[in-house]
Amino acid sequence: MSIYRRVLKYYRGFLTRSLVALAFSFAAIGLNLLKPWPFKIIVDEILKDHGDFVQFGFRWWFGGHVTTPAFNAAEAIALLCLAMVVIQLLWSLLNLASNYIFVKIGLESLLRLRTELYAHLQRLSLKFHDTRRSADSSFRVAYDSQSIQTIYNKGFTNIVSSGVTLFGTFAIMLRLDWQLTLLSLAIVPLLFGTIYFFAKRIRTQSTTIQEQESALLTQAQEGLSSIRMVHAFGREEFEVSQFHRQAHGSLQANLRLTMTNVKSGLAISTLIVSGTAAMYYVGSLHVMAGTLTLGALLVFVAYVVMLYQPLESLTYTAWAMEGATAGARRCFEILDRQDDVVDSPNAVAIEKTKGAISFRNASFGYDSTREILSNINLEIAPNQIVALVGGTGAGKSTLLSLVPRFYDPTAGRLTLDGRDIREITKKSLRQQIAIVLQDTLLFSTTVRENIAYGRPDATEKEIREAARRAQADQFISNLPDAYESQVGERGGHLSVGQRQRIGIARAFLKNAPILLLDEPTSALDPTTESAIMDTIKELMHGRTTIIITHRIATIHGVDQILVLENGRVVEQGRGPELVARGGVYAKLYASGKFST
Repeated sequence: MSIYRRVLKYYRGFLTRSLVALAFSFAAIGLNLLKPWPFKIIVDEILKDHGDFVQFGFRWWFGGHVTTPAFNAAEAIALLCLAMVVIQLLWSLLNLASNYIFVKIGLESLLRLRTELYAHLQRLSLKFHDTRRSADSSFRVAYDSQSIQTIYNKGFTNIVSSGVTLFGTFAIMLRLDWQLTLLSLAIVPLLFGTIYFFAKRIRTQSTTIQEQESALLTQAQEGLSSIRMVHAFGREEFEVSQFHRQAHGSLQANLRLTMTNVKSGLAISTLIVSGTAAMYYVGSLHVMAGTLTLGALLVFVAYVVMLYQPLESLTYTAWAMEGATAGARRCFEILDRQDDVVDSPNAVAIEKTKGAISFRNASFGYDSTREILSNINLEIAPNQIVALVGGTGAGKSTLLSLVPRFYDPTAGRLTLDGRDIREITKKSLRQQIAIVLQDTLLFSTTVRENIAYGRPDATEKEIREAARRAQADQFISNLPDAYESQVGERGGHLSVGQRQRIGIARAFLKNAPILLLDEPTSALDPTTESAIMDTIKELMHGRTTIIITHRIATIHGVDQILVLENGRVVEQGRGPELVARGGVYAKLYASGKFST
């Protein structure tokens, strides 16, 4: 399917309004074609004879003649000047109405594309987002998507209106003087040749600009979001130099496109001036020969401008379309990406789960050359607590991410209550799971909304109870607006420990039968950690729980411990059993490594 056909899909449902706008536009074009005639009549019918009285004769297009009553010359001139004003006013009103409708349709279609693009990005798996810069995705949603409006407002509508203007202008010019008309059209092949010559270059340079602007946005976003780290290491100058390098690349790309536009504009304007000059010369000879009146020449000149104007407009439209096409392709590139974590055709929604989780020969890798998890076998009974320990990069968080289907195993499978989780809809599966991540992410809204993110319908009492159990109610109450306080971007107004407590309160409130904890106390001081661990143990009671921690003392007595190394399970069992075996876990436990 061509890019333009795909764009037109987003304008379905706007046909009636588009036809109304086209009707207004065509009426405006008709009035525009009438504009030169009052002045022609003044020149040919009034100024030529200098008579006291004037009688206008209007000849219809297909023959026939209508004569008006006689007018005083001054009255006739005043009437014709008034006609100019009325024609201009009506043209302006019709043009305003059509442009408003066209722009509104374009903006509504832009809204439709942006929403669909953002929704598709939300649906794509983490595997997709792990391989892309978030700023690039943001750029496509915010800026590349505007191409759909450009293609419609500066493309399709401009082509239709320019085409009608060209046809009407050509028909009238042909009636006035066919020789001058053909002479005026002599530059048309050269115009289209120029368009073709510059089109590919403009498309390529427009794509480069969008890529450079996306990279620039990424650089700015990364530098500003890591401002504490930048200040801590005194890397301000380095970040500025990196930004300047990206900005200079954007400048160069924009400069190249600007020069291409200047060169193409120079070529187009030179051709148009040449055609106009040739028409002036031949037209003047026709007036001197008596085959063309001065008024007719003036009208013809006006129509030549009307002829060349849409031709020039079509030229720039073609180049604008080339630039917009580059942006549209970047949008559709995202929309064409298939989610690699999909529900099976017979997937069902579940309302409740017992929480029995099974890993059967499960392996995972981000690509075929890099395996993160290898042949994991694990049986977790309902309400059982399982801890994952191991060094950095052992695969603990990746294993945890397979449960809510952030990723799917590349080999083997996972089951929940004996059913392959691919046969459970992702939405209903994730409703059964509460998660506290190692780096708690908060949204730029209130404390209340962040706690209730997983249960937006929760009552005030439930929200406060969840905060109390997470040891968060006291510090929240001390905030300027308590639960209505804004947390700032990514929770920047709160300390790391406070953010973590809100994340734990969020899990309390969701009250799901499966609980996933990824270093839930990593940011807390020992006293607070001890208090919260007591609460977490209460929360874990009666729930299937998988917890990741480096602090062995907090999980030594859980039901089952998995020790991971390089994506493989090297030991599995209860804490005392693993210590008795004298293996990896025993050495870690004895040395105090990973312990509190």
